[in-house]
Amino acid sequence: MRLRRSRLYVPGNNPSMLVNAGVYGADVLTFDLEDSVSPGEKLAARLLVGELLKEKTVDFGRSEVTVRINPLSTPYGKKDLLEIVCERLEGIYLPKTESEEDVIKLDELLTRLEEEKGLEVGRIKLFAIIETARGVLNAYQIASASKRLEAITIGGEDLTADLGGERTPDGMTLFTARQMILLAARAAGVQALDTVYSDIKDSDGLYQEAVTVRKMGYDGKAAIHPSQIEVIHRAFTPTEEEIEYARRVIEALETAKKEGSGVAALGSKMIDRPIVKRAERILERAKAAGLLSREE
Repeated sequence: MRLRRSRLYVPGNNPSMLVNAGVYGADVLTFDLEDSVSPGEKLAARLLVGELLKEKTVDFGRSEVTVRINPLSTPYGKKDLLEIVCERLEGIYLPKTESEEDVIKLDELLTRLEEEKGLEVGRIKLFAIIETARGVLNAYQIASASKRLEAITIGGEDLTADLGGERTPDGMTLFTARQMILLAARAAGVQALDTVYSDIKDSDGLYQEAVTVRKMGYDGKAAIHPSQIEVIHRAFTPTEEEIEYARRVIEALETAKKEGSGVAALGSKMIDRPIVKRAERILERAKAAGLLSREE
């Protein structure tokens, strides 16, 4: 799947940030029509993002181009889709996703719009943002509801409010939800993406949280400010030591195969399938980050 270490929210009502979003270097850009836009500015933001996506001279670099629409249950969601679906749009983030029906409904609307606009059906991917207790409990059904869906992600602020808790530095309020969403994503064969870290001045706190969720198994983390992108990339990019160890694991496995041995070892440690999978994932992430060539 595509590399999605970092995902930058860009307010849909900020022309300067929208036009320059490609220079920030995020793996994913998410032009936001929901939380960062007040009701009185919804129309203007929708039109602005729609025109931006249709303007082919705007360079988004290597970033995946996505939009967070408003929930389809609001007066804005369907109108957002009508305005933004076009050739350059690569994905849609659906907020407040609580059930598989939410995903299926969006899938059907997208299919209709792709057909009407002469686009390849299924080319626009879906990403479900889970922000309520009900959504967490339905995470697997959500994650497996559509072939378009490539990741599920947790909306930390809204979920914390729904739980009646408080976000703390130790992350305990969201710990169980993060685990459940990760389990659902892996069971469904899609990516798991983490929520934002709201204190843009606390780079150390962001780094520690990003490292923690990476070690849990998450594939990436959202950002609300361009300054957070480098920190997230550092947390999700393998170190030289990790890459070297992963290489040695794969080499030991290949040597064992050539020698006709069903058992591979690295030093005094046996290499089993989970160790190999982890090594393969590290090397794939290193290649995606440009640290290794695709041939290596």
